[in-house]
Amino acid sequence: MSASTLSFRASPEFAAQTKSLASLFNMPSSEYLREAVREKNERVLKDRMTYLSKQLSGKHLLENEAMDATTGDGLD
Repeated sequence: MSASTLSFRASPEFAAQTKSLASLFNMPSSEYLREAVREKNERVLKDRMTYLSKQLSGKHLLENEAMDATTGDGLD
């Protein structure tokens, strides 16, 4: 696996805070940022999957309720 480089602008306060926290955890700042972004990506994907699952569940519920009205024995 080859590595790619990402670059972004950050305020001096953000950079200082990131370096400080990375140091607190005995990590290089690049590894600290990689881990933070990985965790954020996982959270976003989980939230998206949850949202889509709820949408699909709601759609299926509506379809099931619509079909329930048609499951009589026809002897009315």
